[in-house]
Amino acid sequence: MTATLSVPAMVGHAGIIVQTVMVGLIFASIVTWTILIAKTIELVGAQRAVRRAIAGAEQDRTLAARRKRLGEETGPGAAFTAAAAAEIQMSLGSEATGTKERIASRLHRIEAAMVRRATKGTGLLATIGSTAPFVGLFGTVWGIMNSFIGISQSHTTNLAVVAPGIAEALLATAAGLVAAIPAVVIYNVFARATGGYRADLANLSALVQRLASRELDLPRGLRAEAA
Repeated sequence: MTATLSVPAMVGHAGIIVQTVMVGLIFASIVTWTILIAKTIELVGAQRAVRRAIAGAEQDRTLAARRKRLGEETGPGAAFTAAAAAEIQMSLGSEATGTKERIASRLHRIEAAMVRRATKGTGLLATIGSTAPFVGLFGTVWGIMNSFIGISQSHTTNLAVVAPGIAEALLATAAGLVAAIPAVVIYNVFARATGGYRADLANLSALVQRLASRELDLPRGLRAEAA
């Protein structure tokens, strides 16, 4: 490839519309990789916290014992345990069955909020993956139109005259694919990781409900001893 057809030269010689498309696609690609780094750190930390909470919850017999072990600790395990304990406190004197249902409702809301937080930003990856090829195609079509206009004005079909303009136009499509393919792959990876995180949260919720149910089934005088 000659210097005239190098990538920097083609971008520099392209029209303003094609250059704008290229800049937009480069920005979309930067956003994709930024989301990858940020969400990977976030999801890895969240999954570790949930798995630690699951391991801890499996060691305790009642919710009171779990609260005592947690102490001032924060995280999903503490949030689930505190919500269940608060509902038990608010439902004093109520039937155990109704209390268990309200605990399940509270934990489900917390679980949904945590999943929403984990998936925040991944929708942008889906948008980039689905629209970037079409944005690149728009830049290609526009560039080829300008190339044909230049051909008609120069009254020549010499390949040396035609090739640079068409190459500049096709570069936009290539940029669209470079932005879209990683976005789609990363989105699918996060979708699977989020599915695993959701399953872990559901497991933790079930464990906390089990602890609360076991505590509610104890005579009130024995709950302190169980702790």
